[in-house]
Amino acid sequence: MRRLNPSFALAILAAAGLAGCATSSLDMAPDSPDRPWQPQTDAAGAIVPGPASASASASASAASAASASSAPSTTAAHSYQLPANPALAAVPPPPALEQAHAYDLPELIDLAESANPLTRIAWNDARNVALAAGIAKSAYLPQLSVAAMGQYAGFHNSETSVLGDSSSTATGHGMTSVVALQWLLFDFGGRAARVEAASQASVMANIAFTAVHQQVIFDVSVAFYTYQAARARIVTTQQGLDNAEAILTAAQSRYKHGVGTVIEVAQANQNRAQARLALVQAQGAESNSYLALIAAMGISPLSKPRIAEMPAHTLPAITNDSIDRIVSSAIARRPDVLSAYAAERVNLAKVKAAESDFMPKVFLSANGAYNTGSSSISAVPAIGQQLPTVNLSGGRYGGSVIVGVTIPLYDGGLRSAVLAQARNDADSASTRLTRSREEAVRQIVAAQNTLQTSLAAQAASKELLAAAQTTYDAAFDAYRHGVGSVTDALLAQNQLLAAKNADADSYSSSLSAAAALALATGSVDSIPMRDNW
Repeated sequence: MRRLNPSFALAILAAAGLAGCATSSLDMAPDSPDRPWQPQTDAAGAIVPGPASASASASASAASAASASSAPSTTAAHSYQLPANPALAAVPPPPALEQAHAYDLPELIDLAESANPLTRIAWNDARNVALAAGIAKSAYLPQLSVAAMGQYAGFHNSETSVLGDSSSTATGHGMTSVVALQWLLFDFGGRAARVEAASQASVMANIAFTAVHQQVIFDVSVAFYTYQAARARIVTTQQGLDNAEAILTAAQSRYKHGVGTVIEVAQANQNRAQARLALVQAQGAESNSYLALIAAMGISPLSKPRIAEMPAHTLPAITNDSIDRIVSSAIARRPDVLSAYAAERVNLAKVKAAESDFMPKVFLSANGAYNTGSSSISAVPAIGQQLPTVNLSGGRYGGSVIVGVTIPLYDGGLRSAVLAQARNDADSASTRLTRSREEAVRQIVAAQNTLQTSLAAQAASKELLAAAQTTYDAAFDAYRHGVGSVTDALLAQNQLLAAKNADADSYSSSLSAAAALALATGSVDSIPMRDNW
């Protein structure tokens, strides 16, 4: 049998070992689809990559075995709780707040804009895109690099002849220092198009930054109005409870004097219990709306800022302003429309950049080299961002200056495909701009209609509240004097509570609708914040 070449056998073993290394990482994944993952942790408690913890796996296996021997296996027998990382247990401190100060809406908005993570993220995104524009502009400048290399070469040769054996050994060493310059002089507008695309992208990022602030202002405003409506519901439900107490007192007095019945007292007691339940529910809704306001601001839920009472705003009357006039004055300043316009310009610039790749490019290349010892090198390869350096002299000193032209001839259709993609993107960007305008008109019209409806509902709720108050006063007074029924008094009391809640809700809805129209028209400065709206 032919003996296996040792080198070939070593290569086979090495390949098998490398293949095993690739699949051995499977032990980093969970062992079974129906068993919990038992991660490894370091001394600080952080989860680290690697196979499952041996002790945790052993304990899990033992627990599974014990569970299987005593009772049918259930999900509850396994622990799917991850280990706690102590480094993540520290909660960021809430922003410094004046505990004795009651914050009004403008102050809450200022706090949100400075503390909300979304505004900082948008700011960093805008800065990164601005830096990308600077990177694009750097293509106009030459690229200069310096390289220093040491070389060592060894050579051994042996020969056998009839005269005997002979061998020779030679070595060489030295160092090469190179300074290289590469400069693109002219490219038929390719760099200018890329700079234009990057600059328009910066405009888009800045518009997005402004849009984030507008959205934060809107979210905080609406959450503030909702919280104030929840506050008003507590007041109305407390008044409803007081009215229920008054009706109960009247029912008990009538029963004591032999005029009323035990059923009237029972109905009054039931009404008081319902009023107390409504108060508890209103208090819960107030707590939830307060947390929603804190969340809209983007500050820690542990923050406990005092919220000032909202001043009474004089709602505007229902107007018949032409929607065309509103749209024409607002559509051009909406962030989404402005961003779509900038995106169209970005893609048009990319088309020009793709077209420039079909044109020649004029470049300047220069280098200087210094060799020591017996070394000689003809080229320095590219390393990282350093460009390759060619045409070096083998002598001690060397250098060259080259002005050349590169003309692309054939690339298998790559440039044509890239140009077609750029044109398709430009066409899509133009379509998105048209679509964004249409969507802006739809949102403005919807916001205007919502505001008009909310104002009409607020006016109707005012009339309903006045009528319900009169009805309740009359029904309660009649019952108290023995000429009315408890049913009429209880019905009037519940209708009065509903009318007060409707008034508070419609008022808050009107303010929210005004804020929505301000956001839709790209003018959040008109959101009602103080009593000068």
